[in-house]
Amino acid sequence: MSDFKSNNKVVNWIESRLPIFSMMQHSAIDYPTPRNLNYWWNFGSLAAVMLIIMILTGLFLAMNYSSHTSLAFDSVERIMRDVNYGWLLRYLHANGASMFFILVYIHIFRGLYYGSYKAPREILWFVGIAIYLAMMATGFMGYVLPWGQMSFWGATVITNLFSAFPVVGEFIVTLLWGGFSVDNPTLNRFFALHFLLPFIIVGLVVVHVWALHSVKSNNPLGIDMKGPQDSIPFHPFYTIKDLYGIGLFLMFYLAFVFWAPNFFGEPDNYIPANPMVTPPHIVPEWYYLPFYAILRAFTFDLPFLPAKLQGVLAMFSAILILFALPWLDTSKVRSAKFRPLYRQFFWLFFANAMILGYVGGKPAEGILVKIGQFCTAYYFAHFLLILPILGKIEKPKALPASIAQPVVKAAALIAMIMVGLAGFGGEAQASSAGPELKKPAVAFSWEGFFGKHDKAALKRGWQVFHDVCSNCHSMKLVAYRSLTDIGFTADEVKAFAAEKEVPDQPNDEGVVANRPARPSDKIVPPFANDKAAAAANGGALPPDLSLMNKARTNGPYYVYSLMLGYEEAAPEGHPIPEGKYFNHYFPGNAISMPAPIMDDIVAYADGTKATKEQVAYDVVTFLNWAAEPELDARKSMGVKVMVFLALLTAMLYALKRQIWKDVH
Repeated sequence: MSDFKSNNKVVNWIESRLPIFSMMQHSAIDYPTPRNLNYWWNFGSLAAVMLIIMILTGLFLAMNYSSHTSLAFDSVERIMRDVNYGWLLRYLHANGASMFFILVYIHIFRGLYYGSYKAPREILWFVGIAIYLAMMATGFMGYVLPWGQMSFWGATVITNLFSAFPVVGEFIVTLLWGGFSVDNPTLNRFFALHFLLPFIIVGLVVVHVWALHSVKSNNPLGIDMKGPQDSIPFHPFYTIKDLYGIGLFLMFYLAFVFWAPNFFGEPDNYIPANPMVTPPHIVPEWYYLPFYAILRAFTFDLPFLPAKLQGVLAMFSAILILFALPWLDTSKVRSAKFRPLYRQFFWLFFANAMILGYVGGKPAEGILVKIGQFCTAYYFAHFLLILPILGKIEKPKALPASIAQPVVKAAALIAMIMVGLAGFGGEAQASSAGPELKKPAVAFSWEGFFGKHDKAALKRGWQVFHDVCSNCHSMKLVAYRSLTDIGFTADEVKAFAAEKEVPDQPNDEGVVANRPARPSDKIVPPFANDKAAAAANGGALPPDLSLMNKARTNGPYYVYSLMLGYEEAAPEGHPIPEGKYFNHYFPGNAISMPAPIMDDIVAYADGTKATKEQVAYDVVTFLNWAAEPELDARKSMGVKVMVFLALLTAMLYALKRQIWKDVH
């Protein structure tokens, strides 16, 4: 029987039959915790908070997602445009994946630095690595679901790696694909598994916490608690410290959600998947880049061991070797604080991992291949040679008799924070060779912390699209009714829609007639289908403009430069094929589309002079709104949320100081 007693009779009645409250009292309130834990121990609880956010946002996204190859891409955009706060759900989830990995990487590197994998915490470490493996599988499958270009080709390349295994490789690939190529069965499989795996992660987290409570927390000194003087109860000391950390983390996380939601993403993923067009540079998400670099480091075949199989084996070994770490590190001392040699090699290993991440995000060419091979060799040498030898030759400093005040040097604090930012430097963008992009004389109005779309420019941009661009290009993801958001009246929108006809529902005889478009319809494309559009444009399909500003690196500036980058004749030494036009900013300089704008191509209704620069500015502004109609609301909400979080975090900090004043 539990000795837990409450003043609430209902609580006591439940406790006598299911001792859940006493378990919570023991595990989350009275749980003895080392008194010297620094802020690196916050990242485990932050990761748990992030897991909850990911599951909740994923659940609501799944309610509106269609796991069919012909519907998936559009269903994601429907979430962004038509579901209430769908844009917030998606950006929370997409950026949450990167935040989750940042937190877990910091958590892992903290364990490496302070020796949290050593006895008696081996099982705790093993379960943590199992969580990491499940996260990698979940993240990869989630990356496929938007069914953009990088989703499709990433799935094709990564799953095809299993074909390197002799005998069973082709069977595994076919099983993953559900056929003989990445297609609808693949998407269905990945969606089902992506939905299931987070709940498996939750189960592993429960086991992880159970193991933690069985062996107690490690600490910066790496020594065991000797008595009551070395510990404090988890609540209120570490609950308030965790809450303060959560406040700071949410400000960091939500800054990306509200002001840089596509920072971690790939522009190519805003282009619908096309099996016939391969992106110039296929890369996974940033948090896989070090292992992707290891995969690509093997470029020569060996007898019975082709380079592809070598790379696949090395990639998996780079992760699985972490399970052997408790035995590879032969030192009896846990914390790097007392291991001067190990501390230097730890930072070398950290720098090596950063370089691998950078190399993994770049094309495998030139000196980067050699750098990747050297860093791969050092990665395995760290575990297989350096750690075993260090344990034999290193003379650690004397350990204190008991736990002292928590100590973490500022330099170490700054360097460890960089662990979480590893993916930023290795952001997986293909390098683009070409002239510097043009910038308008007046900065785009939506830029900056408080920037918003200029409604006058939006209305002018719509006029250019309506009068000029829509003769060739579609905008299939934008509904006419959305034009009311940029200042048009309901009657004006009805008039715009009524200019076009769309197929009506079949009548009683089964005949499908046309009817005038309505505000609820999507903007009607100029051609009946893609084949007709390509045939009318010399075989080149004009791209849909709904997401143009998102589908290119530095999209607004690229589109602005492209429109103004035409030359009447190709410069000397730059021949272009017949029927093509020279453009300074188009890849290869030869573009099929003639110059889309010129001076006075339209007569603006508001009397603005329609110079080429003004027309380009207005069109880019309209295209940016078409790609991100939620931008104004997003930034406005972001300011309010940040003010609230700043005030809340300040109060939590004051409360933390008050609670901890006697401990320090």
